Amino acid sequence: MTHHKLPEVKKRLARIEGHVKGISKMIDDGKGYPEVVQQITAVRAALDSTMEIIIQDLVEHVSKTASSKGKKAATELKETVSKIL
Repeated sequence: MTHHKLPEVKKRLARIEGHVKGISKMIDDGKGYPEVVQQITAVRAALDSTMEIIIQDLVEHVSKTASSKGKKAATELKETVSKIL
């Protein structure tokens, strides 16, 4: 199975990894919890966005190979997950 959005996903995950390391450094440097929590919230949002891209990629792949009924179900799944995230 080909994942067309894999390069974007890997780029985002690398950015998130750097952000998490930055949060760890903030703690080591004695930054206040409000600042740390704000950064954790940003990482959480970035992870959610990355997960949405992965799900979209999967749904697009399934849609290409599915029947019309399957395509409709895949589209509904993608829309539902997008609302959750």
